[in-house]
Amino acid sequence: MTGIDPHDVPSAAQLVAAVREFLQTDVLPAVEGRVRFHTRVAVNVLAMVEREIDLGPAQADRHAARLAGLGVADEAELAEAIRAGRLPDDERLLAALEESVRAKLEVANPAYLQTQ
Repeated sequence: MTGIDPHDVPSAAQLVAAVREFLQTDVLPAVEGRVRFHTRVAVNVLAMVEREIDLGPAQADRHAARLAGLGVADEAELAEAIRAGRLPDDERLLAALEESVRAKLEVANPAYLQTQ
């Protein structure tokens, strides 16, 4: 955050982290069954939000650069260009698609990126 941030502390990221930690530390051990399952889901969702807040701006910049490098404005245009055969099926396209998927997994579930 810059010195000109219009919002006071705690930040959105800090608030999300506090709620996730409360659910994980205080609520999850005290509940069972359906409520436990839904609490685990909520903990995972909040962790995803934390990662998106943290990683999202830089990922968005890199994604825009990848798309521009392929000569398209957005993912819809990319999909259309691929379907229409306007993009060569080469290493550059494959690398861009892999990086896009990697960025999504870094937010959704980074454990999927770990090698077995």
